[in-house]
Amino acid sequence: MNKSELIQLLSSKQHNLSDSDVFTAVTQIIKRMTDELAGGGRIEIRGFGAFSLKHRRAKLGRNPKTGVAVSVPQKHSVYFKPGTELRARVNASAPHYPILD
Repeated sequence: MNKSELIQLLSSKQHNLSDSDVFTAVTQIIKRMTDELAGGGRIEIRGFGAFSLKHRRAKLGRNPKTGVAVSVPQKHSVYFKPGTELRARVNASAPHYPILD
């Protein structure tokens, strides 16, 4: 599901809100979450999961094509840890969606 599909789904279920209101709400939620993570914060949504930052140290890597050593700078990456309820629902639905190799 992408952002426009989410907006369309929410609009179809919320008859008291206009499409533009739903668009604004979804956009503002995503913006606020992005701002919080960009500021070094953490987001926790009970039953869904938590978003936080993981620090990746600078390291020496290798170019897989040439084998030449390359310096990889330090960075932060977004880490998502699913909540208990989300994990349980996903695991319960696993038999309906087999893993494809």
